[in-house]
Amino acid sequence: MEKYVHGYSPREAQRLKDQAATLAGMLYGDLRYPAGATVLEAGCGTGCQTIFLAGANPQTRFISLDRSATSLHTAEQVVAAHGLTNVRFRQGDIFDPPFADQAFDHLFVCFVLEHLADPAGGLRALRRLLKPGGTITVIEGDHGSFYCHPETAAARHTVDCLVQLQAGLGGDSRIGRRLYPLLVEAGFARVGVEPRMVYVDGSRPDLIEGFARNTFIAMVRGVRDQAVAHGLIDAATWNAGIRDLERATAADATFCYTFFRGQARRDSGE
Repeated sequence: MEKYVHGYSPREAQRLKDQAATLAGMLYGDLRYPAGATVLEAGCGTGCQTIFLAGANPQTRFISLDRSATSLHTAEQVVAAHGLTNVRFRQGDIFDPPFADQAFDHLFVCFVLEHLADPAGGLRALRRLLKPGGTITVIEGDHGSFYCHPETAAARHTVDCLVQLQAGLGGDSRIGRRLYPLLVEAGFARVGVEPRMVYVDGSRPDLIEGFARNTFIAMVRGVRDQAVAHGLIDAATWNAGIRDLERATAADATFCYTFFRGQARRDSGE
């Protein structure tokens, strides 16, 4: 991962845990890999997705890759705490992965491409690691898909600050809508992309807490200092925007966001 706009604070680590606990079932809880297969999880971070994937596929061997030694150390501790023995960790770069060509049966990439200046290049680098006939699953969000009721200009402004900050670091927080062309450009075959919407209202208190507050609003809150320092917003407008986002988690409000899951494979004829 090149530049992580959210930072590496304990607060962000907790947000990632909350995010995975809330969204795992919706985004990748149905993924099942064959017994004996080897899966590369590219950009594993602190292991928040790893524990769900490895736990649901105990007969599958996972190799989880990340650039950050600190994140890998945390991931190792998390996996060990869950008693999982089917995961191994490697430090390395997605653009120059430390593996032989065609070393993996399947690839899993979640919330990684949005942080890359060259996501198609990252996918091409990963594609060479995949055996012919093997599959890739890619999951990304799209901040442009967010809306709420009631919604104010200040609330939208705070979200747009995160979009602008990530773009300034070379990333794209609206990358979900680009998954299909990116996978095609990278040379994958049989590409299919499906939206997975998170809709929150007063009848879904688990999502109010787990997604709206602890995942999305917490993510936006985390870039406050950067947004103000870069002159994207003033402190008063920021505070108003966060207050209005919180208002959209009330019992008479709604909150909505769409993730995209792409799946493809490497042609068996290659």
